[in-house]
Amino acid sequence: MDFLKPRYIPMNRRRRIYEGKAKVLYEGPEPGTLIQHFKDDATAFNAKKHEVIDGKGVLNNRISEHIFSNLNDIGVPTHFIRRLNMREQLIREVEIIPLEVVVRNVAAGSLSTKLGLEEGTQLPRSIIEFYYKNDALNDPMVSEEHITAFGWATPQEIDDIMALAIRVNDFLSGLFLGAGIRLVDFKMECGRLWEGDMMRIVVADEISPDSCRLWDIKSKDKMDKDRFRRDMGGLIEAYTEVARRLGIMGENEKTGPAGPRLVQ
Repeated sequence: MDFLKPRYIPMNRRRRIYEGKAKVLYEGPEPGTLIQHFKDDATAFNAKKHEVIDGKGVLNNRISEHIFSNLNDIGVPTHFIRRLNMREQLIREVEIIPLEVVVRNVAAGSLSTKLGLEEGTQLPRSIIEFYYKNDALNDPMVSEEHITAFGWATPQEIDDIMALAIRVNDFLSGLFLGAGIRLVDFKMECGRLWEGDMMRIVVADEISPDSCRLWDIKSKDKMDKDRFRRDMGGLIEAYTEVARRLGIMGENEKTGPAGPRLVQ
């Protein structure tokens, strides 16, 4: 299967598979592939807060591409194949496991609130948490017992997911440290990739400032979606700075409306 030269399918002829808060999945050009389209929608608190911010999808696409490409290169399996344009990626179709995997290095957000920890406190070690993906229930935290009892994942799959989470955390911590950014925490998703009769767990969805807490090491300025959650403003400027520090986008590169538009 030639993933390097996918045949082009006009957007008005694509079959929409799924639409989430920040992305749309379309049928891919080859069996077992999908096209992942990044929208400009910014949401928080399970979409109770919503705004469209021009250029956000472009930045998330580029940053996530950079991270997933590097993960593939170091042997961490992901669904990512290649970027197609400013807003879209070609990905492998996977069976998404209905869990959000959160890795925390520094106390922030709900962890600070629940445990009374001062925001910014370095944790004794990285902590992995699981949340059941269900907007109606506000994505409740669940234990490994819940996960296996309800059949969301097997004990072996949980072990595989945790091993992936640790490797991704190690890579991201080093990547952002080199850019003068502190990785406070991040969220990732995993899926089952079937290859004939064989199945393996891979990293899926996206990793971007939408799914990470990123603080400037010197100023402690927030460079992530907390700028939207907390009405701080400057989200595009922060995401652009992350991309610039990672060497993804040049000084004069624009992030405004680009690439094909979503057909309603």
